[in-house]
Amino acid sequence: MAAKFADQEFVEYIVKNIVGNPNDVKVERTVDEMGVLLTLHINQADMGYCIGKQGNTARSIRTLLKIVGAKNNARVNLKIFEPEGSRRPSRTQEVDTDVVDDLKI
Repeated sequence: MAAKFADQEFVEYIVKNIVGNPNDVKVERTVDEMGVLLTLHINQADMGYCIGKQGNTARSIRTLLKIVGAKNNARVNLKIFEPEGSRRPSRTQEVDTDVVDDLKI
């Protein structure tokens, strides 16, 4: 098993204490020229707990993670893995503009 880094352990600790299925929490760490990318894998049922209302929980975790990264002179980003077929509609979905067309004079 690979050694865990401070940023990786930090995210795991926070998320495991938020979600209902802490045994399903897994954080993958990759490093490239852009910095460190942490990919968070959680149980699909816990997605709402981790993201929070309007993304506030995820935003807070990312803010704290940037502080941990700055302390270690690294640029750290967090990606929450969302498997195919999740309940959230895709962002590329077309928008119905019929309502707007009705408002035009």
